[in-house]
This record gives sequence, structure tokens and C-alpha cells, in this order.
Amino acid sequence: MGLFKRDIFGTPIFLKKWLIFILGLFTHRRYHGFNQLQITGMDLLRMLPDDQVLFVSNHQTYFADVTAMYHVFNAALNGYNDLSHPLKYLTNIKTNIYYVAAKETMESGLLPKIFKIAGAITVERTWRHAGKPVKRPVKFSDISNISKALKEGWVITFPQGTTRPFKPIRKGTAHIIKQNKPLVVPIVIDGFRRSFDRKGLQIKKRGILQTMHIKPPLPIDYENDSIEDIVELIQYAIEQHPDVVGHIPREVLEEEQKLDSKRKLY
Repeated sequence: MGLFKRDIFGTPIFLKKWLIFILGLFTHRRYHGFNQLQITGMDLLRMLPDDQVLFVSNHQTYFADVTAMYHVFNAALNGYNDLSHPLKYLTNIKTNIYYVAAKETMESGLLPKIFKIAGAITVERTWRHAGKPVKRPVKFSDISNISKALKEGWVITFPQGTTRPFKPIRKGTAHIIKQNKPLVVPIVIDGFRRSFDRKGLQIKKRGILQTMHIKPPLPIDYENDSIEDIVELIQYAIEQHPDVVGHIPREVLEEEQKLDSKRKLY
């Protein structure tokens, strides 16, 4: 019966395992080859429960960020402290890892639709559609799907909802935290924006040092912390609070501004 087992969204487990294995082999050298991913905090992943864990991270590309996390999570859970053994950790993957992604992004082509099978929880943006500002109510089914995934396993989310740095945290993430009371684990990434194009599919530059810092769970008081308290806590934890900007080297900010200007041309 194991062959016909499905995840909570109906995706066959054997298909998910096969897909993640193939994609993992194809993407491995992006993080341990012509580019290097420096990881801190992998030991923390091995101490987390099997479910009710929400990862919050800054966002630099559509797909390269979350792909790297799939590599790191599975390597850590198989006892490794780096990504040097893909054939070993990719054959024993954690199948209850999910990630929140914009529905519009995941329906933008064949490859995103394939990535969707790996564990995407698609949501409709309430503030933007097709590059234009919109205002529409939150779909309760989207919130319900995220809650369902948390009860089943680990969920990765990018609470800024954009790859542009230092944008506000969306309050919806804080509401999900208040409602579900998961362990909230911050992740800070860097270098992906310089390595890949905006979608994270094409290699833009080789020899880039990418970093991923996995931090301890946030000390959230689910009953007494307000939505605003949680939002601010996340902002500081993923190093996207406006106060953090003053501590970033000027040359890094200038590079980010140049990249941001190029994105507006798309």
C-alpha cells in the first residue's frame, strides 16, 4: 500500500520522492560545486519535532532559496553537516516539507508546475497580481491549507511576499502563527541574488559564496504577543527590519539597489 500513499494535498508520495531526487541531483552543484553554500545551524534542524514547525526567511529568488532549503533540511536530517553527499541524503527525504508560494508564480510555466509537486502550498496574493497593485480579501482556503500542512509537517514561508529586500512583513504570517502556535524558526540567506536570476532558475554568476543561517526558534508568547509584536520579532530575526539597514556595508546596499533597478525592467 505504500506505493499508493499520498500526502495531505493528494500528491503520491512516490512521485514526490522521485521528483525531489531528480531535481536535487540537477541542482546540487549550484550549492556545492561552481557555487558554495555556507550553512550554520544544521544541528538545530535535528532537534525539531516532525511537525508544527514554521520556517520564516528573507527571500532573494523565486526557486533557488527554497530548493537550497530542501537540500539543507534533508542533509541535516540524514546526519550530515554539509551538502557533500547528495546521493545519500536525497534517497531518504522528508516528504512532509511544504512551502508557501504565490499561485501566480507556480502557474507561470511548465517548470514551476513541476516544482509545485514537490510541496507547494499556493496562495493568492492579496496585494499584487500580474505586477500591478490590487486589493482583495484573504482566501480562507489558503489559510486552511497552511494550517493543514503545519499539522502534518514543516512549512517554509517568505513573509515579505517579495524578493525585494527590506520590504514589510505581511501580517498574515503573524495571524497564522497566533492561530496555529507552531515553533517559528528564522532563516537568513544571502548570495542567492548574486548567483541566480530573479526566478532562481538561471545561473547568473559562478564562484559566489552563498550563506544560510538557521537560528533557534523565536520566543513567542502566543497568547499575549500582539500581531505587531510578532511582525517586529520576525523582521529582526530574518534581518529585514529597517533598523538593520544601517549595519549593512554601503557597497552591499548599492549592489542590491542596482539589482532592484534591473528587476523593474522585467
